[in-house]
Amino acid sequence: MEHLLLVDGSNLLFQMFYGMPSRILAPDGRPVHGTLGFAGALLRSARALRPTHALVVFDGECQNPRAALDAAYKANRPDFSALPERETPFSQLPDIYAVLDQLGVKHLETDGCEADDLIAAYALACRGGAQVTILSLDSDFFQLIDETVRVYRYRGDRSVLCTEEYVRARFGVRAAQYADFKCLVGDPSDNIPGVRGVGPKIAARLLARFETLEGVLAGAEGEGEWPERAALREAVAQQAQRLRTNHALIRLFGAAALPFPPEALACELPDVRAGALLRRMGLL
Repeated sequence: MEHLLLVDGSNLLFQMFYGMPSRILAPDGRPVHGTLGFAGALLRSARALRPTHALVVFDGECQNPRAALDAAYKANRPDFSALPERETPFSQLPDIYAVLDQLGVKHLETDGCEADDLIAAYALACRGGAQVTILSLDSDFFQLIDETVRVYRYRGDRSVLCTEEYVRARFGVRAAQYADFKCLVGDPSDNIPGVRGVGPKIAARLLARFETLEGVLAGAEGEGEWPERAALREAVAQQAQRLRTNHALIRLFGAAALPFPPEALACELPDVRAGALLRRMGLL
């Protein structure tokens, strides 16, 4: 295996469902704009990245195991239950699955874990033995970046391939420190609070001094030198339990079982445009 492309399917679906400029309908009148956008993003990314293997992972409908750690985790996400089904992103999953089958790309819904966990498991299993690229706008994946693992943030002509250098330049920390960085500043998109008064610059300075979240907590709770104001030291020490909960929510340990061996993910994505593909399938 030379190059594995791991696609955060739910992330890309939501990006395309809400990001396409207009509603596009199939001949039977059902919306397929998310499907068209998803197929287009995948095919354009494949042309740019040239993977030899690929897997698309979607979040399943099971209870999120992280909710047992913090009931507020992702509680700020939209509730789609009151909407007509065809007005939700999930209504287009059957068509997206059909597109992936047509392209010969394996896909699955997770059971018992988040898509992030399974993607991390594949990335860590292949680390060092193959190039791995994760297609997602979810910055949680930055913590996995190293010499062989990268994150591709698809935004059409403004897409960015994120490497160790990108993380250092953008956040002032190493990729290996990114999970600890996010613990300190919080993550509003997942409803995870950080420490009041700790923004990105202070978090980067603390990790430069103490290396890890546990090092920061030891520094705050100890009697040694503290590089920030005293009130911030007290705030960090008081939030120790919250910060350790954040770490359990944010850290991707890669412990999920792999449903397919990586070698079984071989594919050769065709050089075809999404519109032509959907027309051939009768979706346009």
